Amino acid sequence: MTGNSTKSADQGRWHSRSAFSIIVPMLNEIELLPDLLAHLQYWQRQGCEVLLVDGGSQDGSAKVAESIGFKVIRSARGRAVQMNAGATQANGSVLVFLHADTRLPKDGLERISRAIYKRRWGRFDVHISGDTAMLNMVAFFMNGRSRLTGIATGDQAIFVERTLFEHIQGYPEQPLMEDIELSKRLLCIERPACLSAKVVTSGRRWLQRGIWRTIGLMWRLRWAYWRGVPPEQLVKRYEQSVKQ
Repeated sequence: MTGNSTKSADQGRWHSRSAFSIIVPMLNEIELLPDLLAHLQYWQRQGCEVLLVDGGSQDGSAKVAESIGFKVIRSARGRAVQMNAGATQANGSVLVFLHADTRLPKDGLERISRAIYKRRWGRFDVHISGDTAMLNMVAFFMNGRSRLTGIATGDQAIFVERTLFEHIQGYPEQPLMEDIELSKRLLCIERPACLSAKVVTSGRRWLQRGIWRTIGLMWRLRWAYWRGVPPEQLVKRYEQSVKQ
């Protein structure tokens, strides 16, 4: 097979919807569920595989999803653990990790198809929904920081070629900062495709906890992580702050 024919075959492989597996970790998402499932049904109709990975919901959300035909994988609790569990059972050549409160743009997979042909992993820019300009500013700096450092956050819908994900042994199964650690592993191989198209993520936690308070908490946790504080200690700090 010539170089050009190989390139054409690869392009065709990435443009097939069956090449994609969308993996969604969830835990007690009953309030978000109607909108989430409607969004995921759109991608199912496009031929994508959708895997919901439940970490032990007590609100019936897993049963509701199953009742309308979604594949739900039961897993131990923990976002990283759940995403790895989904990846293990996924059939797609490209894995798309989507938070339950994040929505892909309608042409999201087409954009991933074009990007993954050149870079084997990447993320979207993010827009944080909410009726305040401050959230737009937060998203602006999140996107800029990610573009500069190559570190992606889970809210940006990280996508990665399956073989590369397996090569780095998936998400580190730690209780916090798993997206940062995954990005660091992937950066050792290549920089991400930083798509300017935006996913939309909910601003609920920012608005409920206070925007400035949330910014301060996230920066303190990140700074502590970069200084070597174990994720197990950081998650305790996070939970204590949220309860206040």
